Amino acid sequence: MATINVSSAPSFLRRSSFIYFSSKPSILSLRPLPKYPRIWALTSNDIRVGTNIEVDGAPWRVLEFLHVKPGKGAAFVRTKIRNYVTGNTVEKTFRAGSSIEEADVFKETKQFTYKDGAQFAFMDLNTFEEIRLNEKDIGDKIKWLKEGMDCNLLFWNGKVIDFELPITVKLTVVDVDPGLKGDTAQGGSKPATLDTGAVVSVPLFVNIGDEILVDTRTGEYMSRA
Repeated sequence: MATINVSSAPSFLRRSSFIYFSSKPSILSLRPLPKYPRIWALTSNDIRVGTNIEVDGAPWRVLEFLHVKPGKGAAFVRTKIRNYVTGNTVEKTFRAGSSIEEADVFKETKQFTYKDGAQFAFMDLNTFEEIRLNEKDIGDKIKWLKEGMDCNLLFWNGKVIDFELPITVKLTVVDVDPGLKGDTAQGGSKPATLDTGAVVSVPLFVNIGDEILVDTRTGEYMSRA
């Protein structure tokens, strides 16, 4: 322990002739402040394409939105939203600045492993947990789905409400009219059947056995793989 003479110190320090400094750490150590979760309030002004909202107890995804400020009257937000559960699309208007409830929708990557009758099995490659979807859950996306494909499953209230395909998929042409000598990418198009059963328009030079890239959002041919 060290001591310092304080005879020349200010009056408020002269209660004792010496000030003692201990080498031991003080028990009055600073403690980290407790962490509290951040709470975000969602209003209609926060609406963007892709925002997940809860309306009448159901999850909806915003497809389109438009902030409108009329010359007279209150501003509002006009939206087109799709119900995750039923697939229905409706138009709905919200008063500008009004509170809305955000749907707690989250996604997990699962691999489509096989089809069992009318069911499609998806597996978590980390836990090997398997989730099955019915044909009605897959819908039109079945024409792009191949075994071994990684997809995003969307969950809400503990159940799967939708799934997302990769934006670009590689598929094989199994049936198409043969290409002619001299055909080019600018020379027209023809229908081709892919190994998933989907039919897409492809350039004239594409032949059976070719692997091509397709945009699953539009169903359009992109290029040869």
